[in-house]
Amino acid sequence: MGAPLSAWPWEYLGSYKYVLFGPLIWKALYSIMYEDVLPMQSWCLHVLIICALRGLIYQLWNSYSNMLFLTRNRRIIKQGVDFKQIDAEWHWDNFIILQGLIASMACYLVPYLQDLPVWNPKGLITCMVLHVGVSEPLYYWVHRRFHANDFYQNYHSLHHSSPVPQPLTAGNATFLEDLILTVIIGIPILGSTLMGFGSIGIIYGYFSVFDFLRGLGYSNVEVISHKLFEKIPFLKYLLYTPTYHSLHHTEKGSNFCLFMPLFDALGNTLNQKSWELHKEMSLKAGINGNVPDFVFLAHVVDLTSQMHVPFVFRSFASIPFSFRLFQVLFYPSGILVCLAMWAWAKTFLITFYNLRGRLHQTWAVPRYGFQYFLPFALDGINNQIEQAILRADKLGVKVISLAALNKNEALNGGGTLFVNKHPDLRVRVVHGNTLTAAVILNEIPKDCQDVFLTGATSKLGRAIALYLCRRKVRVLMLTLSTERFQKVQKEAPAEFQSYLVQVTKYQAAQTCKTWIVGKWITPREQRWAPSGAHFHQFVVPPIFHFRRDCTYGDLAAMRLPDDVEGLGSCEYTMDRGVVHACHAGGVVHFLEGWTHHEVGAIDVDRIDLVWDAALKHGLKPVSSSKVHSL
Repeated sequence: MGAPLSAWPWEYLGSYKYVLFGPLIWKALYSIMYEDVLPMQSWCLHVLIICALRGLIYQLWNSYSNMLFLTRNRRIIKQGVDFKQIDAEWHWDNFIILQGLIASMACYLVPYLQDLPVWNPKGLITCMVLHVGVSEPLYYWVHRRFHANDFYQNYHSLHHSSPVPQPLTAGNATFLEDLILTVIIGIPILGSTLMGFGSIGIIYGYFSVFDFLRGLGYSNVEVISHKLFEKIPFLKYLLYTPTYHSLHHTEKGSNFCLFMPLFDALGNTLNQKSWELHKEMSLKAGINGNVPDFVFLAHVVDLTSQMHVPFVFRSFASIPFSFRLFQVLFYPSGILVCLAMWAWAKTFLITFYNLRGRLHQTWAVPRYGFQYFLPFALDGINNQIEQAILRADKLGVKVISLAALNKNEALNGGGTLFVNKHPDLRVRVVHGNTLTAAVILNEIPKDCQDVFLTGATSKLGRAIALYLCRRKVRVLMLTLSTERFQKVQKEAPAEFQSYLVQVTKYQAAQTCKTWIVGKWITPREQRWAPSGAHFHQFVVPPIFHFRRDCTYGDLAAMRLPDDVEGLGSCEYTMDRGVVHACHAGGVVHFLEGWTHHEVGAIDVDRIDLVWDAALKHGLKPVSSSKVHSL
């Protein structure tokens, strides 16, 4: 059993906790619709608006903090925010609900609070005096007490369990801590009101400034220039910085203040490194930080998945992508973002993680999936990819792996275009499809005698067909082009060519229980598969799971090694810690230190080599619990 008041009363509600706002919403609607109360005179509506505004402030700070393309060189603590921290902070907004409910009770019990004027300038002065004279020293004293052994162990250790400060970390606290914080926040507002100087404007303003400064301190991004403090030295005692607050989280025994370091100076708890580290971080803001060793070059999939990134909704990005109804609300802004990215954006940094002391990053080409099928857009896309490769080469990146449509054969020959155009590249360009083929092939049971293959003459289809025929597996290759079929067939050793069979209709696979889908098939076409068939696939988007009497494999993917650090976002529809096989292929290429480019056609002779290297480095297959070998 936990310490008294350490757990939240509505913890059992989970995400349904927002029903606690139900009575407020009902009261606001009822008073406006049936009591002829003007919207701006409804105290319930004001409470709801303030709660929403406060949540928005923290969300905006969190978005900015995770915009790595803007903040990567200003980040104070360099490590990434992992899934463990995100889960621990999932209910970060509990304190907003708590303070909203207490504010409602106060308005209900003290009717005077329901009739405040819009503005009273005297309230601004009294609010500031009460904040500096009461709230700041009270917070400082209470905060130091919470770092005492028993209080820290039972309460405050939860807050400090987050290794990387984020704006949402501010809300990761126990019920008791936020009850006390509510009192600290309430003193300036309630005090100025009881003195007769309260106003609606003061309440909105104080909460907004309070949350803005709190989000600033937890942002882990240094945005305040040291030059400001050099020009106005005493200001550094009146306003803390993200660097200042980060020292409290890393060393814990100093910098206890709310917003004003003056109280740390008076209490002799001011960390002596605060100003020196702040200046150092400020000076480094325009300098490139750590150079990644590996880059996965992705692109935006569509208007809905563009929100599946940490700088939009961190919690949403930490779970596998699937469509949510709330996303419809963001469609208009999503279209504007799409157009703006098309017109002005360059390749940008999305996420990163560390693996065995090496920095791995995911960059995104600012193009959406549908744009790769617009003939007039192809040159621009290739230019974006080329510039990303050249930038990686200039930075000293070792391997850059092309994702999804960035390596489309029709677009750039699977990366061949760039390697041929720039023969002196130091960065290795990789499409990763060798490991994709290996993952698919190792899902096929070793006693399999025949398979049905669609997308049979594509880059992956060709490699799969040639590999299987060498294992004396009969491959029914669905293609209408005899010329392309024969071209693939001739690549097989003469003694195995008979195992490759051209078929032109789905009916040819009526008795084949192993389907490998490389070209999208409709539910009607799936009907030709016999009962008990299994659909392996390397097609994007994945096919519909239409047949209840059949089984469906996932897209080729692998789980990253267990020692990966700082990973806190899911790669599209992949589970946590799982990446597409082409991503994993690039990782293996880097870990092995291979010096060749992996572009163009897949080298069938390297499929087993790459697979063994992946397993050696701790990557694990995820599509099946058992690894088969043909």
